[in-house]
Order: sequence, then structure tokens, then C-alpha cells
Amino acid sequence: MIKRESYKISNTTKAYIGIGLISFCLLNVFFISFFDIEILKFLSKKTGFLFSFIVGLFGFYLIRSEKSNLKFINYVNLNTNNTNFNGFLTLCILILILVTIPPVLNWFILDANFLGNTRESCTGDGACWTYIKVWLRRFVYGMYPNEEHWRINLSFFLVVGLGLLGIFAKGKLKKFLTLYYVIIYPIIAFLVIYFLISGGSFNLMWVETGAWGGLSLTFIVSFFCLIFCFPIGMVLALGRRSSLPVIRYFSVTFIEFWRGVPLITVLFMSAVMFPLFLPEGMFVDKLVMVIIAISLFEAAYVAEVIRGGLQALPRGQYDAAKSLGMGYWKMYTFVILPQALKLVIPGIANTFLALVKDTPLIFVVGLLEIVGMLNMAKTNPKWLGFAMEGYIFAGIIFWIICYSMSKYSQNLEIKFKTDR
Repeated sequence: MIKRESYKISNTTKAYIGIGLISFCLLNVFFISFFDIEILKFLSKKTGFLFSFIVGLFGFYLIRSEKSNLKFINYVNLNTNNTNFNGFLTLCILILILVTIPPVLNWFILDANFLGNTRESCTGDGACWTYIKVWLRRFVYGMYPNEEHWRINLSFFLVVGLGLLGIFAKGKLKKFLTLYYVIIYPIIAFLVIYFLISGGSFNLMWVETGAWGGLSLTFIVSFFCLIFCFPIGMVLALGRRSSLPVIRYFSVTFIEFWRGVPLITVLFMSAVMFPLFLPEGMFVDKLVMVIIAISLFEAAYVAEVIRGGLQALPRGQYDAAKSLGMGYWKMYTFVILPQALKLVIPGIANTFLALVKDTPLIFVVGLLEIVGMLNMAKTNPKWLGFAMEGYIFAGIIFWIICYSMSKYSQNLEIKFKTDR
């Protein structure tokens, strides 16, 4: 008697069939979106699209097998196709990308205008990047005099160069890096920016801070707020865990006060209301007030992030440091803080990213950084109607800055990663 063996399709064969069905679905959407060509001409456009979508779903169902000899398929199943719902979402996202690429590509590049220096150069339905080109100096330097832009460029070059000196420190010089970056470097950076950008000495024309603006002002505010809020936040975190009631209650009150007030209110009070309470004849620059306000505001959040790292350390680390005869400051400097800060690198980076993205709020006190300059440019009668291009330009700039900071923080995580 001959036994009939049931025919069973292997998982690899199912995977190849599924790939073919998914490819058919995506190709159909691709030709419709890019070339307005329908593969299924015998069906209406909506019916053909729905049919190809169902075919794609079935393809994802077929490749969802327990084992396959194709590593790529296994990766897809593990990350984006482990359930029917996830497969549905994956296909929807792929189709959405294919549908939106053509109009976005046409608006950004193919139908866009890049040449010319006037509004009349902007024709067609695409973006007018001529608007960005004409206003680029204002977006970068604000209302700073054109003939003095070299001072901003030179000051930023010097600040960045001084910041990179730590890379070349070797031997005994590495012991002084913390002192350099926490105390010496901020002072030097302040003096460089003050004397070069503000002027008034060395035969340089005085430029008031009200004329500062654009991307350069964004960098200045972000830079000083970053270097000031971190040490203040560290001190507050240690103070909140102090055994002395006065220090602990002061730190708690400070942190909760600044965390409970919106930043826009803090900026308004610091730059508009606070000067009203100063003695007659006393003047504090508005930019200085803004930097102090943002630094104190962000320091409260940095303090809570660092406090989380301190609480995450096991009690044994404290006891081990004390058993070696270390005092309070020596214990925290050499044992506790180095471990705690490594644990909270993502949280600190997130706080710094939020700080950079919060800088556009300084427009409420009359300081026009890059977004403020965009708001001013879009109201110019000669360039009405091009606000979209300006905001997209600002969004790309902020994304580059924040993404660079994020990647740097990830590199720090890898560099200081230790097994616990």
C-alpha cells in the first residue's frame, strides 16, 4: 500500500512568494505615484490600489514564518512583522512614503526656485529658496552690521578652537581638564564674545545686544546656558540629598519653584519685570538676564536628572568610599559623581536638547534669534507668503544641531559604558 505524503511548502518558498507579492504591491503604488501608470489597467484606480494592498498584506502574512534561511526576512519578521497588525502598519508606512515622496520632491527640488535675488524670480508651484538666499545673512547674523560679520565668525572660531584644546591634553595636563572646562574656558569664552562681538574697545565699533540675532544668537544663548546650568544643577542635586536641613530645603524649594513655572513666564519676568525693581541708574543687559533666567530654569531639570543617577547607585559604593577614609567632597568627586553621571548621560543630553529648542522663546523679550528673524522676514511686504520655506529652513538647522548633540551623547555612552 502506497502512502500519500502531503505536499508542504517550505518556509523559504513562502518567503520568496511573499517577497514577490509585496514587491508587486509596492511597484504598483510606485508607478501610480511617480509616473501615473497603472499596472492593473483592467481595474479602476481605487479598486486596483485596494487589490494591491490586499496582495501586499497577504505577502507579509506569507513571510511571517518561524524559521527561514533568509536573514533579512527573519530581521523584518522580528522587528516589523511579528504580528498581523504590525505587518499592516509596516505596509501602510511603506505606501505612505511612496505616495508622499513625489509631491514633496517636486516642491523641494524639481519645481523649486534657486536663482535670482528678487521675489519676481519665484515662479511656479515649488518652494522659493531664493527667499532663503536673500535673507541668509539676516538669518545667521540678525541685525548685526554687515561689515562687522567677521567679528562673529572670528569669535566662534576662537571659542570652538579653545573648546577642542582638551583633545590634545596629555599626561599631567589631563588632571586640569575639569578645572579648565568648568571655570577657565567659560571665562575665556565670555571675554572673547564680549570684546569681539560687543566691541567698544580695541578700536572696534560698539554693537548693542539688541542688534545681535539670528543663528549666531541661538548659539550664544545655548552655549552659555549649557555651560552654566550643568554645574548649578549638580550643586542643587547634591544639596537636595544633603543631611543639612537648610541646604536640603533650599535646594528643594529652588528646584520645585523653577520646574513649576513656564519658561516663557520666566523670560518675561527676568527681562521686563525684574529691571523695574532695580535701583535707579542700575542697568543689566537684557541678553545677560535671559541667559541667567534660562540657566537657572534648566538647572532645576538637570538637578533632578543627576539626582536620579545618584539614587541609582547602590549603597555599597558610598560605604566603600567611606571605608577608604574619603571625606564628603573627595567621595563625590572621585567615586560617586563619575558613576552617577555615566548613568544619566541620556537624561542630561535630553535636557540639553530641550534647552536648545527652547531658545526661540526669547523673542518675547525682543531678542530675535533665527526663528525671530524668520518672523520678521515673513512680514516684509516684498516677501509675503514665503513663511513655509523659512520655517522648514529653521527646522532643518535645529534638526542638524540636535541630531549632532544626540549622536555625541550616544558616543559618550559607548565610551564610558561599564558593566554593572
